[in-house]
Amino acid sequence: MEQTSSKAPNFVPVILAGGSGTRFWPRSRKATAKQILALDGERTMIQQTVDRLALTTERKNIWVITNSVLAEKIGAQLPDVPVGHILCEPAARNTAPACGLAAFLMERDEPDTVIGIFPSDHVVKDAGRFAAALRAGIAVAAAGDNIVVMGVPPTRPETGYGYIEQGDVAMPAPGLLLPVRHVHRFTEKPDKPTAIEFVATGRYSWNSGIFLWTARTLANALREHVPQVAVKLDEIAQAYGTPEFDEVFARLYPECENISIDYAVLEPRSGKGEQSSGIYCIPAEFGWNDLGSWAALHEHQRSIAAPGCDQHGNVVDGQGVIALNAKGNYVYAKERTVALVGVNDLVVVETEDALLVTTREHSQDVGKVVKALQELGRKELI
Repeated sequence: MEQTSSKAPNFVPVILAGGSGTRFWPRSRKATAKQILALDGERTMIQQTVDRLALTTERKNIWVITNSVLAEKIGAQLPDVPVGHILCEPAARNTAPACGLAAFLMERDEPDTVIGIFPSDHVVKDAGRFAAALRAGIAVAAAGDNIVVMGVPPTRPETGYGYIEQGDVAMPAPGLLLPVRHVHRFTEKPDKPTAIEFVATGRYSWNSGIFLWTARTLANALREHVPQVAVKLDEIAQAYGTPEFDEVFARLYPECENISIDYAVLEPRSGKGEQSSGIYCIPAEFGWNDLGSWAALHEHQRSIAAPGCDQHGNVVDGQGVIALNAKGNYVYAKERTVALVGVNDLVVVETEDALLVTTREHSQDVGKVVKALQELGRKELI
């Protein structure tokens, strides 16, 4: 790991805020995706994300990459983020082109800028610890040709997350009690037996989707591993700020490969070996939850003892819910009275035009409802 000057690095957070609003149906729709909903309080998910990042940088430094359906609402929710920093993808192309676009834009003028990539719809219990971990990661990313990932200590053998196998201790983490470790390898969404094995070893972390690198480091990594994508992103970046930008962006971005940053950069780079890849893991011990399902929201609300939690494990968001001999249920109902009698571990979500009833165990399958509605031509419910 190289060392640079003591000057504080320039830090630019990039929030990825695309998405089609399927996992929290029927509350989330294409035009009201999860990130612009207030699922666990009065602030929306993306507002909470910006609030956390504002502990380490000014809001005017933040960029958002989203789509045309959500851009106006996001802009209204984030009045302190410059309008020119909210970019609308002409087509959904996964995380590698989105991350890369930010890298090539920043590389033009300030290649040593540290870019942080952040999902728009996760929650964090301890914002202070988050900021401390972020500052440590920025320092490591700025110190050389380094890639930093935030690794969440796993609490269960979850099959819906990617895993990071940590290697040897690389260095102390600036301002943290736990050390920075080399990354040995990445594994995407293992099956249940493999996930159980990973958690049992104590060497694995969940991949939070939070990454840090300089603009130069990421741009060069894309040039090495996905050169066809890099060429197009570079041309788009060169057009930024000119009258031709919209046309170039709309023409070239959809031609980029639809690929995640994990497959495009992290996995091939980790294949160089943990001592040569320059990939480091910062411990993300700040109470992270990706809120990937109604069950995850139930878990999160219980963990913070949110209003609406009772002693029987029920979580209620709304008025007039009656629970009799009922345990472990999640209910969202703002307009109607819902009575639960002798039922456990249900998810009940009522909106003006739809009603969802499932179990916490099967709440990951809610996206299948959206697919079924698409097949039925029920666009008004999507």
